[in-house]
Amino acid sequence: MHPNRKFHIQDREAMAGLVRELGFGLLFVPTAEGLRAVHVPVLLDGDRLRFHVSRGNAVHEALLGGGDALFVATGPHAYISPEDYGLEDRVPTWNYVAVELEGPVRALDADALVRLVDDLSAEREARLAPKPPWTRAKMSEGRFEGLLKAITGFEMQVAAWRGTAKVDQDKPDEVRNRIADALAGRGERDMAKVMRNENPPLHLQGSGTARSAVEGPSGGGEPLHQASPGTPPREIAGRD
Repeated sequence: MHPNRKFHIQDREAMAGLVRELGFGLLFVPTAEGLRAVHVPVLLDGDRLRFHVSRGNAVHEALLGGGDALFVATGPHAYISPEDYGLEDRVPTWNYVAVELEGPVRALDADALVRLVDDLSAEREARLAPKPPWTRAKMSEGRFEGLLKAITGFEMQVAAWRGTAKVDQDKPDEVRNRIADALAGRGERDMAKVMRNENPPLHLQGSGTARSAVEGPSGGGEPLHQASPGTPPREIAGRD
């Protein structure tokens, strides 16, 4: 999480949209052997983040024991050269968009695991249209049930939402467009789209829109989004 509030995403729907669009990220879990991370596909429904991990994964036993975990979805990111700005006395930096979700985790029962796997495949298969969607009905009898024995489903109840969009929204549109052109010319099209407001889950382009989506309506850096009234906002300060 960037320590400067002007880069904080205040719009919870923008954060949720990015997580849903990516559908994948890193889950950080404290274990008896120390902090571990696992890449997981996810489904986000309101404040409920569902995922599954292999029973042989280092985080599996820790997740079964309950406790909090931290999920990070990393969106577009790119190196920015000082020359991209067209301004004097700039230094190299890295623009990026990321969302952190934190909360307690519990294991899902067998029926909920089946629903999770079905929902995950349905969500992603729908994006491949007009290809006919794959379903487990196409599998050999017993094969699906056998594979389920190797994984466990989990659900995080999201208690804290933290988002960062460090995309030079504090610069004039002319400068942002100049950087976007440089990025597009180097093939960094995803970040160029974010800076031009062509990324639907974010809508951060332009000084006015960027401030409303990132800092909140007043532009003064209100507290970060929390999952429900009475849940205190929590932050992780960082350097980048």
